Amino acid sequence: MQQSENNPQRDPVLWEIAEKRASFKSHIGTYIVVIGFLWGIWFFTGGKTYGGHGIPWPMFPMLGWGIGLAFHFFGAYIYPKSNSTQREYEKMINRNK
Repeated sequence: MQQSENNPQRDPVLWEIAEKRASFKSHIGTYIVVIGFLWGIWFFTGGKTYGGHGIPWPMFPMLGWGIGLAFHFFGAYIYPKSNSTQREYEKMINRNK
């Protein structure tokens, strides 16, 4: 891995996007395993609902973590170049021209 980090022919912007996408893929894999495990616990312990209102308790971590996963997706695939520091720097450069 050290060798690829020093590759002078690699585009740093594309490398950053590739890192974000690889990180997202790892994140979604972890999400699927852990949420599947929580649903398994729920199922094998009798399928109790939260407060008797018909909402299975694994829905809460699934939705909460799912929101974070959605933001990770947007950062990796929809807006991968949204580095705010870089954008602000470019604005300042353009204003001084």
